Parts: sequence; C-alpha cells; structure tokens
Amino acid sequence: MFAYAVRRILQFIPTILAVAFIIFMLLNVLPGNAALMAAGEQDHNIDLHYIEQMKKDWGLDKPVWLRFLIYVKDLATGDLGLSFLRREPVTQLLLERLWPTLKLALVAMGIALALGIPLGFYSAIRQGRWLDTFSMMGAVSGVSIPQFWLGLLLMYFISVKFRLLPPMGYGDGALKNIILPGFTLGVAYMALLARTTRAAVVEILNNDYIRTARAKGLSELQVNRRHVWRNALILVLTTAGMQFGALMAQTVIVEKLFSWPGLGSLVVDSIFQRDIPVTQGCILAIITVFLLVNLIVDLLYGFIDPRIRASYK
Repeated sequence: MFAYAVRRILQFIPTILAVAFIIFMLLNVLPGNAALMAAGEQDHNIDLHYIEQMKKDWGLDKPVWLRFLIYVKDLATGDLGLSFLRREPVTQLLLERLWPTLKLALVAMGIALALGIPLGFYSAIRQGRWLDTFSMMGAVSGVSIPQFWLGLLLMYFISVKFRLLPPMGYGDGALKNIILPGFTLGVAYMALLARTTRAAVVEILNNDYIRTARAKGLSELQVNRRHVWRNALILVLTTAGMQFGALMAQTVIVEKLFSWPGLGSLVVDSIFQRDIPVTQGCILAIITVFLLVNLIVDLLYGFIDPRIRASYK
C-alpha cells in the first residue's frame, strides 16, 4: 500500500508541471495587449512609450520561453506573480477567494452524495417499481435542467416569494447563504450519482456470487453490506472524484448568479480584463484541487480493493 501511495504522489508532480505549461502557453499566445487594456482601465492617454514601459515592468517584453522558466521558478516558491490591474500578489487573491469556492463545492458535493447515492442504491434494489421509475425520471430532469434556470427558480420561489433564505451574496458565510447556491450546483451531480450508483448496483446484483451468498442463507442486509455496496463503491468513488473537478469548474455560473465571491467570478473578471497572472493562478488552483481530489480517490482504492494493495507488494 505504501508503494502504491508513493507512486501516485510522484505522478502528481509532473502532471502539475504539464498543466502549468499548457495554461501558460495558451494564455500567452492569445491575441490582445494586456498593457494597452490596463492603460485604458486606468484612464491614461494612449502613449506608446507608457505602454512599452508597462510591458517591460511586467516582463512581457521577454520571449515566451524565458517568461515560462521564470514562472516555473517562482511557482516552486509559491509565488504566482502580481496582478496586472490590482497590483496585488496573485497568491493572496487566490487565498481570499479559494475558501468560498471550496465551501460551495463541498456543500454541493455533500448534497449530491447524501441524496444521490441512497436514491440510486434504493432504486437498484427496487428496480422496476414505481419508486425506481420516478427517481430515474427525476435524475434525468436534474441532469437536463440548466443551472442558471434552476438558480433563478429557487431565488424567485424560496427567496422572493416565501422569503425563507437570502437570494444572493456571501454575507458572513453562514449556512443560510450557501443553501441556495449549493443546491443549485449539486442537483445535476446528485442526479448523475444516482444513475451511476443504480447502474453499478444492478450489475452487481446479477452476478453469480450474489446468488451464492443468498443461497448460503445470508440476509439481504448482509448481502448488500458485504458484497454489493463494497463492490459498487469503486465506481461511485470514481464518478464522485471526476465530477468534483467539473463541479469546481462550473462554480463560475453559480457564483456569478448568486454574487458569490469565489474563484469562478475572479477568473471571469480576469479573463475579460486580460489579467494573465490572475487567470493563470485561478485555473491552476482549480486544476490542482481536482488533481488532489483524484489523488485521494486513487489512494482510497487501495483501502477498498485488496487487489490493488496486492499488486504493489
């Protein structure tokens, strides 16, 4: 198990470097002049000497390959550079915005796991009955409804019509402020987890070892706990880990809709403002969280499946 963990952790480092290279190159070959946009934002006269001086101060006059080497060197020390427009360290901006986004993503994933997995499991063991039919219809609807439309409906009925929860804003970060955006973000993933769990459990229930366990006199509870759930958990964990990255990326829509001060709204603003260091930092932070979650999922495989542990002994 230790060898498996070390190998997965060592694979994490070159992946981060490759992601950093792709992000840097894509953002630095895009058309547009960041210095010119900043000059316009600061209400300066368009002076070519001033623009050239800004490019020199920001290092934009250097070749792309040299800027990337400097970026990697600074990245190794945790320095993501300075924001072109805000003139603040990007690391500080990310730390201010990362926790609200993580909180939103964790609440949304918690809702998806708490509702989607039991619903999918119960639908599988009651397949073909009315509850199975209605729950899967609900799952399809949950995947199909656009997040912005669901968010607007919840804001209108729960906040405007019945005045149960605040319509938008972070406030003091209390639970009442995060319920609506968290539910809006988590509904689609709840539906996906329900369908994935149901498919995995139905497939396992049709295996010979399940019939053998029942023939030995094990109760349905024992069969489900010892044989069904543990085998289905690998596929469910894989889906949850992969979807957490997509969930982090899709916080952009929900954060803009609910005026949530997270990474999603920051990356949108930085893209429109051509603030390259902030955009790079936001995307790298989101991808790093996604890779960390998948690393944790990979390590959990070793605890769930003894075959993985045995292959690295």
